[in-house]
Amino acid sequence: MLVTMESVLDYAEANQCAIGAFNVTTLEGIMATLEAAEELKQPVILQFAQVHEALISIHTLGPIMVMMAERASVPVCVHLDHGEDLDYIKKSLDMGFTSVMYDGSVLDFERNVANTRMAVEIAADYGASVEAEIGSMGREEFGSVGAEGEAVASLYTDPDEAQEFVERTGIDALACSFGTVHGLYLTEPKLDFDIISAIRKKAHIPVVMHGGSGVSAEDFRQCIERGVRKINYYTYAAKAGGQAVKDQCAAEEDIVYFHDVAIWGKEAMKADVRKAMKVFASLS
Repeated sequence: MLVTMESVLDYAEANQCAIGAFNVTTLEGIMATLEAAEELKQPVILQFAQVHEALISIHTLGPIMVMMAERASVPVCVHLDHGEDLDYIKKSLDMGFTSVMYDGSVLDFERNVANTRMAVEIAADYGASVEAEIGSMGREEFGSVGAEGEAVASLYTDPDEAQEFVERTGIDALACSFGTVHGLYLTEPKLDFDIISAIRKKAHIPVVMHGGSGVSAEDFRQCIERGVRKINYYTYAAKAGGQAVKDQCAAEEDIVYFHDVAIWGKEAMKADVRKAMKVFASLS
């Protein structure tokens, strides 16, 4: 069933857990995520990031995401991740996405506020939820981890700035920087949990954790306890699928067919997604 991000985050708040938000770039990724969610009977967020246009167009994958979310037996939010411009955000809403993220984190504060407010106004016409970001989270942005793995404090989200940002934009969830990065971790992540607590206390809004792949189960639990309600996850699921295909192809003596490759990858991604979902929801 298709729902908004706001509704699944209300569920997360009531249950003191986090909702997994899984980026997908293939049909197999969609299937892996929804099958895992249905088996665990958990709400889930399907995401497509604008940067993934290099892999597949939202015009191709977006309608499939919406259709399969509508058919799912669990609540599913279909969300645009890291929308970089307002036209692209409207494009996703026109095809049925129920939530969008405007990412103006590379802009100065005032421009980020102004653009985010416009994104909120656009989304309101569709009854859709909005996530936005301040701070920097990853090598694809500016990088929040130094060469030796030290956190770069100046790139972390300032709780006072977060409070002002939320009050002036009216967003539903805030992605903030507290030590995570996008992609593969080159060193063990060093998270500042106090930033999460301070933002929840000042801004009174669900916190979104980007760069969720590769974080330990204990660190996830700490983040959730402090107020993280949405956890973005992609890289390690995609890596699990790729590694499974690589290993299986190496073990095969006969011809390898592409449909077999798709199944091997999907099943490995599903297992990784299921494991992450269980941590996020504190399931045994």
